[in-house]
Amino acid sequence: MVLVSSKYLVNKAYQHHFAVGAFNVGNSEFVKNIISVAEELRAPVILQIHPYEYDLMGSGIVKYVREAAMTATVPVAVHLDHGRDLNDVMRALRDQMNSVMIDTSGLPFDENLAITKQTVQLSHKIGVAVEAELGSIGNRNASAAENMGRVYTDPESAKQFVYETGVDDLAVAIGTVHGPYPSGDNDIKIDRLDALNAALHMPLVLHGGSNNPDDKIREAVAHGIAKVNISTDIKMPFYHTIKDTVLERPNDYEPWIMTPVADEAQKAVVREKILLFSSDGKANLYFEDSVHLKPLYPYAEDIVDKIVYDQQPDETLANNK
Repeated sequence: MVLVSSKYLVNKAYQHHFAVGAFNVGNSEFVKNIISVAEELRAPVILQIHPYEYDLMGSGIVKYVREAAMTATVPVAVHLDHGRDLNDVMRALRDQMNSVMIDTSGLPFDENLAITKQTVQLSHKIGVAVEAELGSIGNRNASAAENMGRVYTDPESAKQFVYETGVDDLAVAIGTVHGPYPSGDNDIKIDRLDALNAALHMPLVLHGGSNNPDDKIREAVAHGIAKVNISTDIKMPFYHTIKDTVLERPNDYEPWIMTPVADEAQKAVVREKILLFSSDGKANLYFEDSVHLKPLYPYAEDIVDKIVYDQQPDETLANNK
């Protein structure tokens, strides 16, 4: 049973200078494919669900992912990606994810700080790690004249933000863009990353990890990135392969005919990314410390609200009997 905190996964990656791959799971096939490759390469992995994916698949997908994680032979965390507000966070906590991201980076600094601090206070009560974002990762729909929507993370502001919120890790804006780059151009600023690493001395997260040159990703990992988010790079080959199969075999419809080639296309990319992040073979680092591999969530999911909203311990226990 190796469903573990993302904080534990990412902290150890930071200490040992590699990065944990955080892969978005768009459906159950993704879960199977990612864990299969992680086990093959003996790598820790984070399975993350974006609110849009969450809306599409419902809470049932979290139960499926948790079960897959708890029966995996490598350490796995289950993470809410880009939670839009406290409602998203509370849904993830009730469904027993063990890691959440609150992303209010589009708000003014003080508002982002206040909401992140509240998220940390609520989530830490039940041992759930919190990621936040400061600055703005680029948007593929923005124009080059607008710097693709990038607002680079300021090291001094980041230092204040981390100190006042108590957040576990921070997604930093250093030049990447969510989704595929329209022009193929990108600009990961290692000097900015160095300044952030020197100011914070904590695991940093790279969003928009898809469609970047391998050498820039390797350099970013060497300079403090301990978690790399991948979505586009594993979704495009999967769905494009399905499309090609449908076109080639229009009279076929069975899943066991339509999906195996797509699975292999996706697994090939997951394999490349794990090797790129140097997380292959690192699972054993986590098994050295059995304390952190204990099962999480020793409480019934229907009392999460009572825990996070300051019910007395005796009331909580009485209501759980």
